[in-house]
Amino acid sequence: MQASALLSQDPAAQAGSLYAELMAHAAGLPNDELFAQMISNQIDGVGALPPGLGLNEKEFFALLSAHFPGMHLHVIITNVSADPRAPERDDVLGLLLEHCANRNMSEQWMAEIVTTACMANDHLWQDLGLWSRKSLSLLMMQNFPALAAKNVHDMKWKKFLYKQLCEKEDIRICRAPSCAVCADYDKCFGPED
Repeated sequence: MQASALLSQDPAAQAGSLYAELMAHAAGLPNDELFAQMISNQIDGVGALPPGLGLNEKEFFALLSAHFPGMHLHVIITNVSADPRAPERDDVLGLLLEHCANRNMSEQWMAEIVTTACMANDHLWQDLGLWSRKSLSLLMMQNFPALAAKNVHDMKWKKFLYKQLCEKEDIRICRAPSCAVCADYDKCFGPED
């Protein structure tokens, strides 16, 4: 089954939408549909990503050119002021970049975008403007396969990324001896509705 079959909603429901227009220009690259979901939802005000998905203007328009050749969007990307969470942001970005599949530039863009979404407060798939957690799992497997392979118990992705950072720094924030006996198990592993 193709990735697009896993992600697409009813094509008739998407007809005439920005998503449909983006997909009509898709280059046939692995992240096309994921980027189309994020871009169309961001422009519709869904998710937590800023204009340009957290990329600078040059990177965003390079992404558009690579994944949706011939597609023209008018997007105003403003410079972001100093972020008090910059050290945390750098750590998340570093973790993702360490685990890129290294097949193409879109993985580095995806690392920047996922990092930006991690700074928001909802479930990661929602902050990214994706349609489902299944889309986020595909994103992780395509772009960061070694990291995705470590999530053997299907932990929620944002919690999983931060857990990886804590383990990397040998920081133990949970008092339970294992996730299976933790009182907060459902917060980390339960459904993301």
